[in-house]
Amino acid sequence: MLSVKYRKLVVEDCKRINDMNPSQYIKKAWREVNGQRQLVEINYLDSDWANGYEHHFNSLKATILSEGDAVGAFDDSNRLMGFATINREFFGDNSNYVLLDQLFISLEHRNKGIGKKLFLIIAEIAKEWQADKIYICSGSAEETVAFYFALGCKETVEINKTLYEQDPRDFQLEYQL
Repeated sequence: MLSVKYRKLVVEDCKRINDMNPSQYIKKAWREVNGQRQLVEINYLDSDWANGYEHHFNSLKATILSEGDAVGAFDDSNRLMGFATINREFFGDNSNYVLLDQLFISLEHRNKGIGKKLFLIIAEIAKEWQADKIYICSGSAEETVAFYFALGCKETVEINKTLYEQDPRDFQLEYQL
């Protein structure tokens, strides 16, 4: 049985994401086709961090330094298996949203409940901050979107235009706290 320890990450932990295998084979992804969102076969192997390692390292560090929170999942040898981050900046006209900035599980540890547990820990933190909802820019891979829907996320009521424009293919989702 896999033993997992969860704890808040500090700046010194940021480099530990280099121990993770971020690769993902994407058979199908959601795409806009003739004005309709549908699953399209893309058969793509993303073998590295989307947007590069530096982007994710810097985002993790920025979240921690700006009073956001980051939680890591560690194995018995203290190796980082996954992490999730939530930014403390509130936004939204009708709801107090906070952004789930990152949620990654190393390839060999997916489908073991680690991502769900990290998400629920982050949700508790957002509740403590008195947020109404968590905003998620989910990658468009079929499995990624299905993961968030299985947690109870829904398409967002209120689109954050800035986040949407960073990658219009992302699913803009929200989680009611």
